[in-house]
Amino acid sequence: MCGITGEIRFDDVPADVDAVTTMTAALRRRGPDGWGIHASGCTALGHRRLKIIDLSDRAVQPMVDPELGLTVVFNGLIYNYRQLRAQLRAAGYRFFSDSDSEVLLKAYHRWGTRCVDHFLGMFAFAVLERDSGRLVLGRDRLGIKPLYLTQTGNRLRFASTLPALLAAGGLDTSIDPVALHHYLSFHSVVPAPRTILAGVSKLPPATVRTVHPDGRQEDRQYWRPVFSRRSDITDWPAAVLAALRVAVERRMVADVPVGILLSGGIDSSLVVALLAEGGQQLRTFSVGFEAAGGESGDEFQYSDLVAAHFGTDHQKIMITSDRLLPAVDAAIEAMSEPMVSHDCVAFYLLAQEVSRSVTVVQSGQGADEVFAGYDWYPPLANVPREQAAAAYAAVFVDRPHSAMSDLLEPEWLAAGDFFTRDHSQAFIDSHFAAPGADTALDAALRLDTTIMLIDDPVKRVDNMTMAWALEARVPFLDHELVELAAACPPELKLASGGKGVLKAASRGVIPDTIIDRPKGYFPVPAIRHLSGSLLDRVRDAVTDPVAKDRGLFRPDWLHRMLASPNTERTTLGSNALWQVALLEMWLQERKI
Repeated sequence: MCGITGEIRFDDVPADVDAVTTMTAALRRRGPDGWGIHASGCTALGHRRLKIIDLSDRAVQPMVDPELGLTVVFNGLIYNYRQLRAQLRAAGYRFFSDSDSEVLLKAYHRWGTRCVDHFLGMFAFAVLERDSGRLVLGRDRLGIKPLYLTQTGNRLRFASTLPALLAAGGLDTSIDPVALHHYLSFHSVVPAPRTILAGVSKLPPATVRTVHPDGRQEDRQYWRPVFSRRSDITDWPAAVLAALRVAVERRMVADVPVGILLSGGIDSSLVVALLAEGGQQLRTFSVGFEAAGGESGDEFQYSDLVAAHFGTDHQKIMITSDRLLPAVDAAIEAMSEPMVSHDCVAFYLLAQEVSRSVTVVQSGQGADEVFAGYDWYPPLANVPREQAAAAYAAVFVDRPHSAMSDLLEPEWLAAGDFFTRDHSQAFIDSHFAAPGADTALDAALRLDTTIMLIDDPVKRVDNMTMAWALEARVPFLDHELVELAAACPPELKLASGGKGVLKAASRGVIPDTIIDRPKGYFPVPAIRHLSGSLLDRVRDAVTDPVAKDRGLFRPDWLHRMLASPNTERTTLGSNALWQVALLEMWLQERKI
């Protein structure tokens, strides 16, 4: 796990090594174990290293293979790198390290951009071809590893985080009106390639982009899950359990210890159970917060039960209220994009504590999107396919398009076609209209798995854990497991109140108490119920002169929200004032 940066110019001017060095320095927290820069004419690459595989200096990056004429910078992990290494050695390749980075480099030489089809893992990479001058960028199937880009007429830069691009300057930091619409409507998700800033984009997941020296670019989307039925599986719970067992075992590949984030829910408990089958001593970690607004802030009763049942070396981390406010600002600083979920603060503080003990953790993130665990899925069960997009929007979209005029200043409503076009509904409509996805639920899960999941929970885990140089692995996003889940009949996923097939697979594997408990979330009650010093922080942000000059939100709406900060909720129950304040705090933190 690392951070990568780079620049390629299209005007025969040497790459700006100082800018790449600045971007690389901005990624220090993602890779505290070393750094390097490689410059070659119009291209320069930068890398920050977190040692996970091959801890020796032979694995440093940027990694150059003069024999093959290739240089690579790579963030992530290829879980099957040992198998690919053996295959490539049999084909005549010689290796000078034991790293997965070198396997990627050799695999690219052998298979070109098709190398990604051979990878099991999470990754973002850049490969520079010495002889052609081409730069090839790639991102894993589920977008677990990020890659941000900014381009002017004669230059393209990329980095693992958006703030790293900002650090080098020279980009358009104006707000993208369409992205703003998505942020306020599509559950605060801004789908790729957009970001909230007009001058920054992100490489879409499952995409390989070839950048030519003259500026021409070609994208290839190499994967998309198919949401239609399979006739070769008769025992779905057994098939799901077998695939998950493979997924968690793959994610134990490391030359450093691996822990598990244990919430006490079915997903993380199942990860613990399957790893415990090997008889190894497991290290597990749980986090809790003080109660607020009558809402409990921890689920220790369940995580304690699982830890005791499987005999793990368990650490409970209780976060007191005095740590919350500083952590809010620190978590915002760690965000590549504004992320509303209060889970961000939880993951940030959990990662801070866990990083003192281990460098790698597995997490149960992603199971709800893959196996239909959220409460907006059951209403779609019997909706006709042609009505699916509207039905999905009714249960998912934060606020109707008509409500935007109550929230935003008139000049933003006039920006582009903001007011006359419901951008989020149009985005949903286009995805639901794509071929495949047999039922309304299939279409919703396809959208959530390939869009929402990537730019909300997955990004949240990456940003908050990497802020503490902690590598998080997500077995429920093993692409083979995701493909299996996509083909599973919807009624099996919706059974038992959601995630029915996963619950059935868990019987006899984890305690029934965990399977049958009410669905839990990563609770941070003080953000859901704003008061005290945190409410003061919100008030300061939205009334700051910078916010007033920006002129995004109507003063009368803000005044009403500040007077009653916990009454207005989005469709999915988020605090509406927090959603607005988080965006403003992020912009101010980035000095935009």
